[in-house]
Amino acid sequence: MTAAATLPTAEETDPYCLSPLDAAALLYDAPWRRFAVLGDSLSAGIGDPSPGYASLGWADRVADVLRRVHPGLAYLNTAVTRASTAQALERQADRIRAFDPDLLHVPSGANDIVRREPDFAEIESTMRRMYRFAASTGALIATFTLSRRYDVPVFPDWHERVLRINDITRALTAEFDAVLVDSEDHPISDRANLLSEDGIHFATAGQAVLAAEVVKALAHRLDADGRR
Repeated sequence: MTAAATLPTAEETDPYCLSPLDAAALLYDAPWRRFAVLGDSLSAGIGDPSPGYASLGWADRVADVLRRVHPGLAYLNTAVTRASTAQALERQADRIRAFDPDLLHVPSGANDIVRREPDFAEIESTMRRMYRFAASTGALIATFTLSRRYDVPVFPDWHERVLRINDITRALTAEFDAVLVDSEDHPISDRANLLSEDGIHFATAGQAVLAAEVVKALAHRLDADGRR
């Protein structure tokens, strides 16, 4: 049986998606009332529409879930396409700080490795600077690793780059006690309809699954912190 033959045709039948009601139930006692997103196009949740799935990015979906819990939720997404970590810090940090979030998503270096010879020591230093900024806001930090399906084939060592930047993300999330969705080897990586036409961004079917994973990770944090 081909991968295409086993693909869900709608959110309602996708085993990795959550209904709005189920997602809200997982976060029924979430304390977060000011959700902000810093970063690049992956942070923004850009993606082509998928038949049977709402045309929403992961971040907007998570905001909608939190809004069901707190109808007055404040939500700010400053993400800019093609922004590196350094550019996101330089151009978005002031707006994020002024917003005063209590939940803050940060990017995972996707554009930092799109260069002829990435300097991983410099990348890690810049990402640590971003995490320090995020921690200084007092918000709970959240992020995700890059999927192995994220591909820029012009670079023959691309797969190794993704693995290395993901290792940096894992180390920093542990250091700063952040919430991590490790999407590197998620089962949806094998779906034929995962990516948009550009071969980089998740289509909205993937965005729906990513949003569900973020909600689950946040719920797990609530449990781990003994908040319920």
